[in-house]
Amino acid sequence: MAETFRIGLVQNRAERDMAPSIAALEPMIRAAAKDGAHVIQLPEIATMLEPDNAAVLAKTKPEAQDPGLAKFRELAAELKRWILVGSLLIREPGREKVVNRSFVLDPDGRIVARYDKIHLFDVEIKDGQMYRESATVEPGTRAVVAQLPWGRLGLSICYDLRFPHLYRALAQGAAGMLAIPAAFTYKTGEAHWHVLVRARAIESGAFVFSATQCGVHAEGRRTFGHSLAVDPWGEVLVDAGDTTGVVTADIDLAKIDAVRKMIPSLRHDRPFSGPVSTASRKAAE
Repeated sequence: MAETFRIGLVQNRAERDMAPSIAALEPMIRAAAKDGAHVIQLPEIATMLEPDNAAVLAKTKPEAQDPGLAKFRELAAELKRWILVGSLLIREPGREKVVNRSFVLDPDGRIVARYDKIHLFDVEIKDGQMYRESATVEPGTRAVVAQLPWGRLGLSICYDLRFPHLYRALAQGAAGMLAIPAAFTYKTGEAHWHVLVRARAIESGAFVFSATQCGVHAEGRRTFGHSLAVDPWGEVLVDAGDTTGVVTADIDLAKIDAVRKMIPSLRHDRPFSGPVSTASRKAAE
């Protein structure tokens, strides 16, 4: 397998309807391909950021009818590029809720991997914003690693970032690259985004690719931006800042083995029991 390739990160500001979002994404995907990106990653919910729950359910389509997925498959085949569709909201037959699903598309436009977001963003932030992703989205139940020509890529989405055991499992599943597409809120992104993304790279000894959304969306929702590519040592290779556009970074996968040899923590995992509280110990005595 080749050990080097170029990653392209697309940073967009999704509308509440799919058509204008898809129209804005297409030239950015083409720009990434023109800049030599072999792999192009899109953000979470790349084609629709709709804050109204009823509208989300009404607008979401099954895979076979989703216009964004159809366009991205077409572009992957035309441009002969791998496209990591950060995520789309997809309706599954017979389910009341939708899924938040990542897709890995090969250069023929085929879907070679799918991942449904496991951890859903149900939080209330001090800026007054409340988020209840579980009101419309059904969580996934399975971790997924996709095979690319350059190695194995562990899939995740946004809020998954805060659950390090998922990334440990992906790394132990031979993933040397991690995808963390996001639509991170501005408030939490400002405080935590760079720290958490770099931490996932460092503790896993893996490259992290995190295409994100940025800007002000419908009803004042604001996303943080700062799409990142981070190497296994935790070095930020590229940061897209807070405006829409495309950034690229050259990836040398030899660095994975080099870092994991220096700090072989993935080989040092040990089983343990607990935790046992001090009170429990005293009661046992």
